[in-house]
Amino acid sequence: MNDVDFDRDFEAHWHDDGGVTLNYQSETHAFDGRESALRFVRDVARSSPSGRAMRVRTVAGEGPAALLVSPSGNYYDEHHPGIRGSISDVGAFPRRPISSPATAADIVASSPVGTSLSSVVPAPAETPVPAVVPAHLDETAAPEVPSDETDGDEVDDVDDTETDETVEAVETDETHEPEVPIVATLREAADAADTADATHGRVVRWRSEPSSLPLVVEPGIGRRRRESFVDDMPPELAPSHGWRGAVAKFGLKVEPSEAERAERVDQDVVSQHWAGPRTIAVVNGKGGAGKTPTTICLAATFAKWGGIGVLAWDNNQTRGTLGWRTERGGHEATTLDLVHHTDRLVGPNAQMADLAHFVHHQRRDRFDVLRSQPLVLAADQRMAPTDVEAIHDVASRYYRLIIMDSGNDESDPIWQEMIKHTDQLVVAMTTRDDHAEAGALLLEALEVQGGHAANLAAGSVVVINQADAKATHDDLVRVRNGFSGLAREAVTIRYDAAMVDGALRLANLKPTTQRDWLRATSAIARGL
Repeated sequence: MNDVDFDRDFEAHWHDDGGVTLNYQSETHAFDGRESALRFVRDVARSSPSGRAMRVRTVAGEGPAALLVSPSGNYYDEHHPGIRGSISDVGAFPRRPISSPATAADIVASSPVGTSLSSVVPAPAETPVPAVVPAHLDETAAPEVPSDETDGDEVDDVDDTETDETVEAVETDETHEPEVPIVATLREAADAADTADATHGRVVRWRSEPSSLPLVVEPGIGRRRRESFVDDMPPELAPSHGWRGAVAKFGLKVEPSEAERAERVDQDVVSQHWAGPRTIAVVNGKGGAGKTPTTICLAATFAKWGGIGVLAWDNNQTRGTLGWRTERGGHEATTLDLVHHTDRLVGPNAQMADLAHFVHHQRRDRFDVLRSQPLVLAADQRMAPTDVEAIHDVASRYYRLIIMDSGNDESDPIWQEMIKHTDQLVVAMTTRDDHAEAGALLLEALEVQGGHAANLAAGSVVVINQADAKATHDDLVRVRNGFSGLAREAVTIRYDAAMVDGALRLANLKPTTQRDWLRATSAIARGL
């Protein structure tokens, strides 16, 4: 946990009893309320070297939500931008003094950063740790503790006959479980203290549950963090759609519709850039399930809102058609040509422009295509897993996002190699029963494999394309509901004749279809 990847999200489970469970960096943190959970997320954002906001995705309990929590404590819901505020607005959670000391092992176990015991407390793990009081106070001084009736700046007097080891709980109207006082650095206290008593370089921070921050004591200046004069939350843009957009053009103040707000949220999600390249695999064991159109539309949508650096790769040895449905560059190069130059392209003298000899740039949709060779028999263009690995090394060096179209043979070694490099799995299908069944069986098979394959299946996104004009909305809903519990999310794409045959361009699709693809791409991006 010392090398934290701050680009990852929290997963939040809101429980009926008001409790919250946060999953982060392969660890689970339990809180007795939403307020303390959000404060913990804010503290992690403040300790991030990048200073970026943290995302809290709801995966159970309250339905879809994605809160962005900034280091300053401001937050808003990506799915419902009208829901926004500040951590300080959610109300103070109960602050109570300790009624029984915790062991050192208990305190160290609550810290995910692997802080050594000696850096926290001098006592061994089996020795109870006394409550922390300022170092300059002797047994004749009255330690100060926060009270339920104060705002954190004032304290109630405690009888000076108390020992250094325990402090009696202040009587309140409610019965609470004992809690642990957390000793943190004064820099952390200035950044994240909900209430603090700072004296002679030691801080007592009171929480309604054990903290997960590093437990260390060091000298510093004990003062509360001031509110920034700069608001890091961008103002909401004026509406641009419908009658609201027409009114806004005359300078009148009117709020965007919920539909436009939701669209902007999807645009923001898709336009983000991640630290390091990401690989998306589009799969289904049945031919004609829509893998190639899905690959093209995802690549075009990511490139439209996030900019260049997107590669669509036809990882198919059996007449892949990605090249047929996209624009050809000024050459005929395929993966078979690129594989002979991978060593040079990862060498110290290689340049991005060198790839132009092998990829086909889409001038309107602004992404690149790495074609297979559909005119050659599969037996004449066999590739080994090491070839896929070498090409992926090249692609990862020059592209931020790699979207791999795949063949129909899940036993093919290059299909298996693709899965090893995949960060997000996308299962493409139509409303046909055989396509849906093939996709479901694939997810179940990956789940049985365990490990990385099972994680991909659990986090997969299913894209259901209404490829048949005779299919109905009910058909889409039926297939979508059938993947409940199998995939992280299932999204639907309405019928559009421009997707059926020929070269596929995002701009040629209906506005409603483009909106569907933006929604689908956003669902995929949230898994990256």
